[in-house]
Amino acid sequence: MSHSVDLMDVEMAFGGVHAVRRLSAHVEGGEFFSILGPSGCGKTTILRLIAGFINPTAGRVLIGGKDMAGIGADRRPTSMIFQSLALFPLMSVWENIAFGLEVRRMPKADRRRRAEELLELIALPGYGDRMVHELSGGQKQRVAIARALAVEPQVLLLDEPLSALDLKLRQHMRAELRALQKRTGVTFIYITHDQSEALAMSDRVAVMSAGVLQQIATPRELYSSPATPFVAKFVGETNEFAGKVSRTVDGIAVVDGPHGSFAGRAGDEVVVGGTAAVYVRPEAVTVSREARPDSLEARADRIEFEGAVAMLHATSREGQPLLAAIPNQLLSRAPAAGETVWLSFVPDEALVLAHG
Repeated sequence: MSHSVDLMDVEMAFGGVHAVRRLSAHVEGGEFFSILGPSGCGKTTILRLIAGFINPTAGRVLIGGKDMAGIGADRRPTSMIFQSLALFPLMSVWENIAFGLEVRRMPKADRRRRAEELLELIALPGYGDRMVHELSGGQKQRVAIARALAVEPQVLLLDEPLSALDLKLRQHMRAELRALQKRTGVTFIYITHDQSEALAMSDRVAVMSAGVLQQIATPRELYSSPATPFVAKFVGETNEFAGKVSRTVDGIAVVDGPHGSFAGRAGDEVVVGGTAAVYVRPEAVTVSREARPDSLEARADRIEFEGAVAMLHATSREGQPLLAAIPNQLLSRAPAAGETVWLSFVPDEALVLAHG
């Protein structure tokens, strides 16, 4: 069975710098769990704490319910895939895969047999005698995964393993990683700064900022119901209208600001008189050439075609950048640059979050 992972009030300080601050999280056994955040937010530090490469300044790390204090990286039921992959260029593919088994003194015939089983698992049968330089980028990724799985870890730790690949290959490998995780049932903890990766692959996602855990949720919950302003702005595109809360009625809060009054679903800490902001996704914004009640006047700046949709970039009369998504089939009626437009949305498709 795969193991759960628990981080209990974990802190990590390097001198006077706190890389991780009082973080508590539970990862279910067999879960694909991603940690998402910008560079320097503490993601890789958390992975190294779980792996045992460093020890926490405070708090506890539990794997399978067992406290890992005093247990070194070589004795933990974990395996790690680094961003660089760290494959050995002078070894064949099967020797790379079986390296951890050689360290454990498994007989060569058994190592080769296990390597061939893993080559089947990663859809590279017959590649065992090739050298690393003969592989494509995606094939190298798969070999690194097979090498990590060879030692039968209960938890597989992945530190941005797809970041060096081009877009199409990344998308392909995302699907392969997810399918592989489902087949093996191993707990995956995946580090990334790419929100599309985290949302596409994960059962749940933890969002980090400056060493602080902002939210843990399913990808859909994270996108539709962000818990903090940071999550609202970091995950996906959004429009923000800041001001003061003038009233709340039946779970809807009204925020008065420089752009006027806008309403949305009230977050947990929203109070009348407090500062807050309305967040609304571009796809929830309606674009019109005619003024409508509760609409916002803006100037169309440009349209960026993105395939299924196009993104209208506009500027309010107060100078704030605004975004609205226009479906591909409506592009023929899209406004031209410099044209005046009115943007609107319904309160149920917007979210009001308190600002600290």
